[in-house]
Formats: sequence, C-alpha cells, structure tokens
Amino acid sequence: MAEQTTLPEGVGESADAPHGNATGPGEQPGAAGAEPTGVKPDAAVVRDALGVGIAVGLSGFAFGVTSAGSGLSLLQTCALSLAVFTGASQFALVGALAAGGNPYTAAAGAFFLGVRNSFYGLRLSQLLALPRALRPLAAQWVIDETTAVTLPQPTRRAARIGFAVTGLTLYVLWNLTTLLGALGAEALGDTDTWGLDAASPAVFLALLAPMLKSTTERVTAALAVLLALGLLPVVPAGVPVLLSALAAPVVLFLSGRMKGTGGETATGKKHAEKHTQTSTEEDR
Repeated sequence: MAEQTTLPEGVGESADAPHGNATGPGEQPGAAGAEPTGVKPDAAVVRDALGVGIAVGLSGFAFGVTSAGSGLSLLQTCALSLAVFTGASQFALVGALAAGGNPYTAAAGAFFLGVRNSFYGLRLSQLLALPRALRPLAAQWVIDETTAVTLPQPTRRAARIGFAVTGLTLYVLWNLTTLLGALGAEALGDTDTWGLDAASPAVFLALLAPMLKSTTERVTAALAVLLALGLLPVVPAGVPVLLSALAAPVVLFLSGRMKGTGGETATGKKHAEKHTQTSTEEDR
C-alpha cells in the first residue's frame, strides 16, 4: 500500500481531449467510433477490482491488532492507516517500535519502504492521464494493489475504473478493519502468537502469483524473495524489500547474456554451414 506520492505534472494531458480522440493503453488510433482492441466489460473490471480490494482490505484487521499490541494507541493506529495508507510501511513501523527501535529510525525505514510507490506513480500517471485537480487525491491510492489491477487493463477507461474501485474499496475497508482490529486486540491476548503481521503480504503474494507467467518473471520473483529473506536478519526493517529490487536488473542482465551467447552460437553455426556448402560447391 502506498505513501502519498504526487503524480508528475503535465503527463497524459491528452485525457482532456474528446473521448473519441484520446488513445489509452491497448487502444489503436483511427477513425472516430473505431472499436478499441482488447475491450473488457466494465462489470468485469469492477468485479476484479472488488475482489482485490475486499481480500486485501480485510487484512487491515491484522495491522490494527499488531499496532495495538505494539503499544500504539487507538488514535495513533487509525491515524497511520488514514494518512500513511501503506500496509508494508505500517507493519515495518510498528514492528520496529515494538522491538524497541528509535522512533526516527523506524519512521525512516517505513518511509524508504514506501518510496517504491513513487515509481508506480510515474507509470500510472501515463495510463490514467487524470486531470491535474485529481492527481493529488489519486496519489493517496497509488499502492501495490491498485497498480496490480490497473496495469493489465486494455483501455484507459478500464484502467481508470480498476484504479478507482480498487482504491476506494481498499481504503474504506483497510481503515475500518484497522479500527476493529485495534479495538479487539485486548480480546486476542498475545498478538505475536497469531502471526497476523504476515496476513497482508500473504494475500498480496497470492494475488501476484498468477501474474508471473514467463520464466524470467518467475526467476526474478524467486531471486527477490531469496534476497529479502537473506538480508532480513542483517539490515534494518524495510531495507530488505528495497534491496530485493536488485533481482530485476540481475536477471535481465543474465538473460541478455544468455540470449547473446545463444545468438552468437547460432550465427557461428550458420557461418559454418555456409562455409561447408561453399567448399562442397568448389570441390564439385
């Protein structure tokens, strides 16, 4: 979930143009009234967005319980969900505070963990092309889940619907369940024994897994998990997730090297075959 990230100015201004002239993701420019490729019914987009929003929004209960169990007050817990609205950073913050960490260090770790949402904002601003007045408000919903729902949509209309429905559903449910979790923390007793802090990451991984279709994507994800788990005991909270992003350039570099080697081998084989053919013709 996301830190507040202001979307770039002046990106995607074409959204203000008449509906028939704007070209969104997956749409082909052409004559007015031309049917865009990859059209997805609005109802299907809403269904998918609600599924993600409800599934992840309910895990706000886990944060409420964990935060209250870490010593934060009801007001502090609810304020984090309302203003920060980034599950990973919120869990990192309360976890560091519960472990006796310095509040400023805990806040810094949570902040750097949420920096990834700035990169989401750069991409989403191009896809959504929202009016300038709406961008600061939409920035609050630039999170992992809205990005995961928005990016695969075939048209700009579908992307906007997916983003709005996911963001609204998740924001309302996350804050409501945070409140319920904080209120019910005393009834649950020792919250550490429940392992509720793992609920939100588990839900997101379950949503992400079906999107890993190629071998490169699966290898990148696996390497990122190994990096995060390996660095977890030796670096401050939040840093392992940031460093796990190094998996992407590493896998892309190795993949490029393998393709380059394969291409050189294929080229050499073709040259050898051509040389053999030429020698045979000369012998004749």
